[in-house]
Amino acid sequence: MISCTLRMKYKPLFSFLIALFLTFTAYAQGGEQANVGKEGVTAGAVEAQAGGADAALASAGDALFKNNCASCHALDEEVVGPALRGITQKRPEAWLISWIRNSSKMVQSGDKEAVAIFNQYNKQQMPSFAFSDDEIKSILAYIKTAPAGGSTEGGPGAEGGAGVAQATSGDAGEVGKYLDLLLVILVVVLIVMVVTLLIIATVLKNYLNKNRQLAPEDEELVNPKADYMSVLKTPVVKGLAITIFILALLNLSWNKAMSIGIQQNYQPKQPIAFSHKLHAGDHKIDCNYCHTSVYKSKNANIPSANICMNCHSQIKKESPEIKKIYAALENNRPIQWVRIHNLPDLAYFNHSQHTKVGGVECQTCHGPIETMDVVYQYSPLTMGWCINCHRETPLNTQGNAYYDNLVKLHEGQDSKAPFTVVSNGGAECSKCHY
Repeated sequence: MISCTLRMKYKPLFSFLIALFLTFTAYAQGGEQANVGKEGVTAGAVEAQAGGADAALASAGDALFKNNCASCHALDEEVVGPALRGITQKRPEAWLISWIRNSSKMVQSGDKEAVAIFNQYNKQQMPSFAFSDDEIKSILAYIKTAPAGGSTEGGPGAEGGAGVAQATSGDAGEVGKYLDLLLVILVVVLIVMVVTLLIIATVLKNYLNKNRQLAPEDEELVNPKADYMSVLKTPVVKGLAITIFILALLNLSWNKAMSIGIQQNYQPKQPIAFSHKLHAGDHKIDCNYCHTSVYKSKNANIPSANICMNCHSQIKKESPEIKKIYAALENNRPIQWVRIHNLPDLAYFNHSQHTKVGGVECQTCHGPIETMDVVYQYSPLTMGWCINCHRETPLNTQGNAYYDNLVKLHEGQDSKAPFTVVSNGGAECSKCHY
């Protein structure tokens, strides 16, 4: 039989290609897992070397510095304020603690050094920080122990660790690049071979029809006489097609109806091109620096132009976008930012209750805000979305006597479920609608 002969002839070729494809796929996955494992060991080795009390203190100061100081200060160059390398040798620790906690108070008290610094940097007001003495000492420890030539992007030992991590990730990237290229070539070869086989089959079919007298059984295989159009006209196929069409229409209508009032992915154009990726992502400016009420008010305020001027009175003053801020200040008019996240008036939401009391991170609701050049609404902000979060989020009741009786009642019900927001009434209508 001709069909059997063709199948037996090309079966080993197809089996070999499939086996080769599966082998390269498994090898690529194994290489990626090995690289991940190697990166984990490397990271563990770097962390193991960073022991000791001084390193721990400087590490805590590293985080505080990046979140609160790095927007205006660098270690080895002047930004908005002076370079901080060696500041612990120039000033007494007690003076530095007082200055960092409340520089304005020191200037008003007439401290000569404080007044001199204030005048030297164009009377730029430094924000006050409610840090404890230990927190300020950790910042000073980070400044003292940060590697020479380092930036605000790394703490003690970060330079070496970054080099090892970059080398490891570079090797992994090179291997992955070649494996990806090899897989692409293999896929292209498979496509070419399939097309070639189809062409050969077509040529062979035409040759047999023109030059050979085929047996009846071979004629049926070479020139099948199936009437596909008659199959499409059967009641079963017609009924199935109509059913699928109706279901698709109902699904589309349902999705459209349920999305009324939902502004997910809403991304309006703002009057000034402000990039959260540049400020919060690249420069690590803490959200609280601009949105000052995010931890203490019902609403997360939109920053005023004066906050922008804390940095941009010194940085990129000639930028066309920054000039728009200057124009707003000169005309004594607020910048007309377009609000993105809008909740209906019938719903009550308290920002500080979630961020301060609940410890909810900004990204939980706003998504990867530090990667957005133009901010958009990441979450649907629907009632169901909020209720699901209340059902799944356990409450931190440790050290808070308010929850003691509620936790006892919850445990007394022989409930193995965790004490969540819903356990505290987070699903009651009056919690958000009153």
